[in-house]
Amino acid sequence: MMGDGRMSDKQEWIAEGFSFENMKDARLASEERKKIAYLESRMGQAKPEEVLVIYEKAIQDRVFKTPVGIIYLRELQSFLLGAEEIENDRIPPIPIYVSFEGTIREQTAPAKIRVKPAQQQKTVQLLPLSLIGNALLVIAVIAMFVITLMSDVPNILNYENALLNKYSTWEQELTEREQTIREKEREMKIEE
Repeated sequence: MMGDGRMSDKQEWIAEGFSFENMKDARLASEERKKIAYLESRMGQAKPEEVLVIYEKAIQDRVFKTPVGIIYLRELQSFLLGAEEIENDRIPPIPIYVSFEGTIREQTAPAKIRVKPAQQQKTVQLLPLSLIGNALLVIAVIAMFVITLMSDVPNILNYENALLNKYSTWEQELTEREQTIREKEREMKIEE
């Protein structure tokens, strides 16, 4: 599952049977597995033409990027290639948007080892600045809430009370006017 890390020289992230270099890619693979499950539940006994539409749409929208999704696209492609109703030239190839040239990792990378301590020192120096910045942001948010609560202008926090006060004032004025009208009617001896 995602986040299952085994420690070696570096952190590994395992998702759907693949080992990824970072947690973001492992999460993406897990999300693609969920998309596949959703598609499978919706397709059921789909006809080859319907599968072709889904296959083409997935390629066009670049829905799948990790090996998990690419393998699923390959399964759909194999199904379509075996379907007699679909001509093979209508089935587009699966595009791979990654260049594999130069991606073979070397066992030891002396330059990376020398650079890591400098990066860690820089991170340690930035930590107090980050904490101060976060504290200032929290203070600013609290100040905004205090200003909003103290304000007489109706806002999302006190609009209900403002409306109730306004309507109760109107109701009181109407009641007073109604009483005045009834008194005048009595004086003039007008019956209802």
